[in-house]
Amino acid sequence: MIDIETLIYTPIAQAIRTEYPNGSVSGEYVRKPSGFPHVQITEMDNYTSMDERSTATTEKVSTVMYEVNIYSNLQTGKKAECRNIMSLIDGMMYARNFTRIAMTPVPNLEDSSIYRITARYRAKTDGTKMYRI
Repeated sequence: MIDIETLIYTPIAQAIRTEYPNGSVSGEYVRKPSGFPHVQITEMDNYTSMDERSTATTEKVSTVMYEVNIYSNLQTGKKAECRNIMSLIDGMMYARNFTRIAMTPVPNLEDSSIYRITARYRAKTDGTKMYRI
């Protein structure tokens, strides 16, 4: 398995923490975040790219998908805050050659006073570089 999670998670988490020092970022689901806005960045899929297979004994290229969930609990402006964070993350993912394949507001069933946007990104990687698909 080609693992690039830290190449994706770490720079985005650092950017979010710099821009939103009272917020929180995690690489997995957190039921009660320590701060808001909260951003969850999770690798949702990682599989061998079938068109890149060879007779080598190691994987050459993987297709990866990342899901980003952004939560805001502001009294007013929570949608705008989520969209601003989404724009920041979107730029960082595009700079890494990812393609956004979905972005949608999702009802937050845990707490309806919290606004949530979910986005998914996909790319191929050889472990060092990412390639648009």
